[in-house]
Amino acid sequence: MFSPFHPRQTPQGLPFPFVESTAPPLACTILTSPRKQATSGSGSWSQPDSLYNELMILETFPVGPLQCNCTLLGDKAAGEAIVIDPGDEVSRIHRRLTELGLKLKQILVTHAHIDHVGGALQLKRLTGAPILLNENDLPLLAMMESQAAWLGVPTPETAPPDEGLAEGQRVGLDHYPAQVIHTPGHTQGSVCLHFAPLKMLIAGDTLFAGSIGRTDLPGGNSQQIIHSIQSRLLALPDETRVIPGHGPVTTIAVERSTNPFLRIR
Repeated sequence: MFSPFHPRQTPQGLPFPFVESTAPPLACTILTSPRKQATSGSGSWSQPDSLYNELMILETFPVGPLQCNCTLLGDKAAGEAIVIDPGDEVSRIHRRLTELGLKLKQILVTHAHIDHVGGALQLKRLTGAPILLNENDLPLLAMMESQAAWLGVPTPETAPPDEGLAEGQRVGLDHYPAQVIHTPGHTQGSVCLHFAPLKMLIAGDTLFAGSIGRTDLPGGNSQQIIHSIQSRLLALPDETRVIPGHGPVTTIAVERSTNPFLRIR
């Protein structure tokens, strides 16, 4: 099965124990105001053990055969939400938005690999929300049939994004904004989303817990991804929580000190 992770050897050539997209659903709440355990109104929803506070909803859950981490960030007061990387299981995502009573404001896609963008157009049709994607990944978007063939899955319908995701652009919700960080390397249009007030980074497939994104697919560049991580991501505060495109949550401090792909450079 295709994996978004770097190939299974460390830079030293030693075996490295990867987390293979089989991690349980991820969830985190950043704010520390009073909160309560979430419950779902639908038995078909696999509850990701999210914690809620009175204003913010933050749920991250794996979708599709590659278990892409899809993130839903909602503002209960405004009745709005964003969804990041709806790669698959769109009916599940849409049902969750409905259960929470949230109107989808933006669909943000960190890069144009099928497991991250595959459900974006369907979600747009259900909600009317615009799709945002960095323009440097438009060639990959045009390769969706080939990408589906790599996995042996049906080709999802896609369309050009409604807006770009450019370096420094402000996206997200009014109370929970993010800044776009362009991090080419895994793909030429890969971006990360830095929610500075929340001390949180949505890293796409650029940085993982103990690994980095693979660079042997079209648009990949190994020197670029290392430069992107070292110059842009490792400059973020140590306490920044990193939600990668697959696998468990980590922090900038942990990856700076222990990630084998970064320590030897």
